[in-house]
Amino acid sequence: MAYRIPEDLRYSSTHEWARLEGDTVVVGITDYAQARLGDIVYVELPEVGESYAQGETFGVVESVKATSDLYAPMAGTVLAVNETLVDDPSAVNRDPYGEGWLVRFSISNAAEWEALLDAAAYAQLLEEGGH
Repeated sequence: MAYRIPEDLRYSSTHEWARLEGDTVVVGITDYAQARLGDIVYVELPEVGESYAQGETFGVVESVKATSDLYAPMAGTVLAVNETLVDDPSAVNRDPYGEGWLVRFSISNAAEWEALLDAAAYAQLLEEGGH
């Protein structure tokens, strides 16, 4: 199956995507992750103002099949969370790179962006088994 992997994003090996917007980063889960999880029924997101290290768990996404932790692709402080997911968690399935975004972080260390996978490297990860 072919998954959408937008070229302008960066990716973590734990299947989060990151979009750089100035000195902030918008984060969500990838098309691969939402497809593997199945129908998402609940999203637990952090409070605005909470800070996370790169790789630290910042929330949880639950589907009819599984519960999966969400990991910060970059260190930062939460500036905004996607409140619409409280009432409509299926937006993550419908549009994981758009209306299904999860959080916006201020960036603590811009160098972490370069450590994330580009689209080609993420596609290679999926070809190798996805983990």
